[in-house]
Amino acid sequence: MAGNTAACSDTSEAIDLFKPQGLYLKPIAKINVCVQLPVLKEPGKTISNWEVMEKIKHMIKPHVFLSLKIVKSTLEFIRLEGELENKSLIKTLMQRLEGKTIKLSGFSETLKVKAGEAKISFPLKHDWDSYFRDAKHMNEMKPGERPDTIHFKDLPSRWFASYHSKTKDKPCEMVLRRVFEGFGEIRCVDIPMLDPYRKEMVPGIQTFSFGQDLTFESYVQFKEYIGFMKAMDALRGMKFLYIGEDEKAYTANVKVDFDKSKHLSDKCIKKRRIERWKLQLLEKEREEKVKKEREETERKQEEERLKKENEEREKKRRTEKIEKKEQRRKEREEKRRLQRLEKRRLEDEKKYQIKLALEERKFLIAQRKLESIRLLTELFERIKEEKVKEDLEKREIELEDERKKQVEAEALRKSEEKQRKEEQKRKRKMDLEHQEYELRHKILKNVKAKEEKKEEEIREQLRKKLAKKKGKAKLKSAIVLKK
Repeated sequence: MAGNTAACSDTSEAIDLFKPQGLYLKPIAKINVCVQLPVLKEPGKTISNWEVMEKIKHMIKPHVFLSLKIVKSTLEFIRLEGELENKSLIKTLMQRLEGKTIKLSGFSETLKVKAGEAKISFPLKHDWDSYFRDAKHMNEMKPGERPDTIHFKDLPSRWFASYHSKTKDKPCEMVLRRVFEGFGEIRCVDIPMLDPYRKEMVPGIQTFSFGQDLTFESYVQFKEYIGFMKAMDALRGMKFLYIGEDEKAYTANVKVDFDKSKHLSDKCIKKRRIERWKLQLLEKEREEKVKKEREETERKQEEERLKKENEEREKKRRTEKIEKKEQRRKEREEKRRLQRLEKRRLEDEKKYQIKLALEERKFLIAQRKLESIRLLTELFERIKEEKVKEDLEKREIELEDERKKQVEAEALRKSEEKQRKEEQKRKRKMDLEHQEYELRHKILKNVKAKEEKKEEEIREQLRKKLAKKKGKAKLKSAIVLKK
């Protein structure tokens, strides 16, 4: 099975997709679990994510998660995402988790748990409507340039293989077409991995990744918009379910999106067809060239063979003449040769003894060198192991020192922050006292000015009264100004 498939033990929520092929749809059931974390007051103390996950798993027993993973982790909270076997379990597990608390070893505070149904990422009608409406390079009057093509990724190859095909590991376009014909009439389908020329096509047309035989990507284009709409609505929030002939069930999470690359537009199909035709011509030319080269090579080999045979016959005739002449010469020299051989045999025997002694000495030296090399190799290996061990210990010490420095820096930062806040508070208090002093001084100044003005008015009234009594006589002021 492919890497994105998993065994399924409950098929009660299965929805028929294409029963003859054993394909069904099953709702994706996921919940988000958020755990509020306490404030870490002790430096160096950490919270175990594994322990949190085990506590959450224990809270939902006897039910289990198909998968539970951490999607976000901060100093304030941990958010987890769990997948369930059935969607009917979501409410049950949310009731078991929502508002509950867990306690971790080494912490006196309890951790509050919140739970909610996870949202499934899937394109909506608004997404493709707005995309094709705003795209300048699209023409909604042409197929492939409007919302009519679905792009699938990570489809398991064996699930879409034909029962009549010898290769059960490769998908079949006819099976893919029949699976999705239930939503509407299919105009065109394309499975890039089935095209042997696709990987050699010009990069400007389209590129694909090959070698992934367990899963494949495909494009399904509907003739009518309603077929595309029905298919997208049916696939929203679903995963694929496969029930084999042995009644074993498997699920696969498949990436589904509307096509934005105009892959099945008439223009792109024509480009690929032309490119494929060119590659076929090139392949045919290469085959013809290879065939001609092979025929030329065979012809040359045949000529070479005939030439060699003629040379062999001619050589044989000359050799027979020479052999007769040589035979007589050999008979004359046989006696001399036997004498030379005997003399040479004695010399060779002596040389052989010397050479044997020399070879034995060389072998002994080589054996000693080999033993020395083995000893040195073992010594270097031990030195290397000691060096690696020392480097690891040194790295651990450096990491521990770095962690201590970070903790001390954090403590120093908090202390400086506290002093800064106290300084701001003290400065604000002094500013308030200064403002109060200035306000009091201003009020006293105003009161004094009013009193002086009032006294001046009283003196003016007295002068007027005295002036009336004395007639027209002028009364000088009793106040003498200092010069």
